[in-house]
Amino acid sequence: MRKPFFGICAIISVFLIQGCGTITRGSTNDVAINVKPAHAKVTSTIGHSCTGTCVINVPRKKEFTLTASAPGYQTKQINVETRVSGKGAAGMAGNLLIGGIIGVGVDAATGATLDHYPNPVNFKLEPDEGEKAPLPGDTSEPPEIIANLS
Repeated sequence: MRKPFFGICAIISVFLIQGCGTITRGSTNDVAINVKPAHAKVTSTIGHSCTGTCVINVPRKKEFTLTASAPGYQTKQINVETRVSGKGAAGMAGNLLIGGIIGVGVDAATGATLDHYPNPVNFKLEPDEGEKAPLPGDTSEPPEIIANLS
């Protein structure tokens, strides 16, 4: 009687641990954004926006572009991509070892093996190179010649 019960429990536990990476890592990822100057506005191609340093939560499978801008500064864009992480690969290996073809599929479908890169994303906006005030002694125009006609 004990042997069939043990076998049934073993089979049930295999099905319960399917998608191990999805359970332990989740299907979303926090991406930290650091931006200078602090008043810069950051927008993403997936609908997130914030002002200054912030953290956004995005699906692990989504790649996106962040854009930072501020008046008087040059706008800058950074692409955020996905990569298989060490923890995600370990979860996938666990699925393979414990008989989890279903788990492999679940983790692949949810992106549980992926992390975003770069993370954190660091922006340092450069001042606009617009019109600069002339420096003292700078004569960009030729000097005026005054003729003495006397």
